[in-house]
Amino acid sequence: MPRNALFALIICVLALTAAVVSLVQGRWLGLIWVLMAGVFSNIAWYHLRRARQAKAAASEG
Repeated sequence: MPRNALFALIICVLALTAAVVSLVQGRWLGLIWVLMAGVFSNIAWYHLRRARQAKAAASEG
């Protein structure tokens, strides 16, 4: 797993944890944490897909 994808995944998990804690406490700030988790999830998928494509291109030629 690429390092950038791993970091983005860790931040995504931390943002989801912060969202749950915030929403349980009744704060609407948790919605922002949910949005941040979505962004970092997309970043992780992007880097994973990019690494897979690079690996496939290297094996072809």
